[in-house]
Amino acid sequence: MRTIPLVLCWLSALAAWLLPAGLALAIAIGEPVAFPTEAQQRQYQTLIRELRCTVCQSETIHESNAELAADMRRRVRDMTLAGDDREAIIDFMVQRYGDYVRYRPPLQANTAVLWASPFLLLLIGAGVWWQIIRGRKRMSQRPAFTEQERQALDRLRRGE
Repeated sequence: MRTIPLVLCWLSALAAWLLPAGLALAIAIGEPVAFPTEAQQRQYQTLIRELRCTVCQSETIHESNAELAADMRRRVRDMTLAGDDREAIIDFMVQRYGDYVRYRPPLQANTAVLWASPFLLLLIGAGVWWQIIRGRKRMSQRPAFTEQERQALDRLRRGE
């Protein structure tokens, strides 16, 4: 009989903890930024969706709530308002945070493995698949037992 009020107590406590978290996720990240030109607005929106938050690692600076992401958004906004082009802003961020800050890093010697790994894994998977298929074909091509082998097998089954 006491389990129902206890369950309600736990559910209300859980709701009290989850409600602020849900509201925090629903609140927009920062205030909208006004730019003098549409081109600057597009550049800003594109860049904050292409640059990775180095704290969150799997989020862009547009999606992240981290203080570093807010600083990076502010820096992108300031540089865009100052008239810097897209490449200058990306070069600044890469120089400061490394190639990891880009969601699509360029093909360079230090990122070659990153770019080649999907193809290498596909080739390895194809090789394993081929070996399995060959093994199955070999097993199906085995000759049937001879009469002498069948008799020996029957004797073993009977325990002789």
